[in-house]
Amino acid sequence: MERRKATGEYHCISVSKMSSLDPYEEVLNRPPWVTTTLGCFLIFTIVVDILGNLLVIFSVYRNKKLRNAGNIFVVSLAVADLVVAIYPYPLVLTSIFHKGWNLGYVHCQISGFLMGISVIGSIFNITGIAINRYCYICHSLKYDKLYSDKNSVCYVLLIWALTIVAIVPNLFVGSLQYDPRVYSCTFEQSASSAYTIAVVFFHFILPIMIVTYCYLRIWILVIQVRRRVKPDNRPKLTPHDVRNFVTMFVVFVLFAVCWAPLNFIGLAVAINPEVVVPLIPEWLFVASYFMAYFNSCLNAIVYGVLNQNFRREYKRIVVSVCTARIFFHGSSNDAAERLKSKPSPLITNNNQVKVELV
Repeated sequence: MERRKATGEYHCISVSKMSSLDPYEEVLNRPPWVTTTLGCFLIFTIVVDILGNLLVIFSVYRNKKLRNAGNIFVVSLAVADLVVAIYPYPLVLTSIFHKGWNLGYVHCQISGFLMGISVIGSIFNITGIAINRYCYICHSLKYDKLYSDKNSVCYVLLIWALTIVAIVPNLFVGSLQYDPRVYSCTFEQSASSAYTIAVVFFHFILPIMIVTYCYLRIWILVIQVRRRVKPDNRPKLTPHDVRNFVTMFVVFVLFAVCWAPLNFIGLAVAINPEVVVPLIPEWLFVASYFMAYFNSCLNAIVYGVLNQNFRREYKRIVVSVCTARIFFHGSSNDAAERLKSKPSPLITNNNQVKVELV
């Protein structure tokens, strides 16, 4: 056994080759039940992530009621969540069951890069969704102009361009490294204190502040509407609007809760590593990472639980798959469906907003 400092924290490791300092060869002494638990947890996350986010994408594609400017950001967020489930997570799973990284440097860098794209893309898309909801509810008269189909696509492309720009510096700083504690090639918090502080602020704290402001303004308006104290020139809100807003607010809260521990650990380590490092137990670091990983499979569940349109479309897709009719002409908006369900009203009064959103 040797005691060495890795990614900002001291921990005990056993090395498969004592003469080598290659981090890929480091093997942690852990009971079998720990690796089994982490492996099963990650398998569950991967399966739910892939199935759930594919359901989201197909739901928006198949259902005309869900094909709107706001849901472009929802689909973009689903793509960001899918990225990690398709490549990085399976590699982490392989590392768990092999008790070390055996896939080489190139796969490590690609895995870390894609994981970073997914995380930053997720928070940027959540920020875009919050701004979209803010404009839809608080500035409804300008919404159609701001969020035309063309503009919405441009906004999504801008989000992904900013995501790429945000992750590229990691390749030059050398912060994408294998961490044996979490069996992952990921961002190393101790690579640079200044860089870690910048990453936490610009990739987590600042977006959280923007989203909080947007949702706080919406909550204030919702309270005014319910207490009937809003001015007459403010847009009226329907129960459908409130439910849609609550759905995306829950998505934001879950993201913040799942990612906050890891970000604050990194921030604390970067600010004062000598004092903070010995105080962080390994179990807390590992738990914060896997809780962050788990977030990628939650959004699709939230949509299904809180949004009736998504829930109905999920059921239709599952039935279509089971009956092998998903790729036939089986639009969810055919004449039979229109007879079964009333169309959502389109509010045209200038003092009201449309309800055809998520």
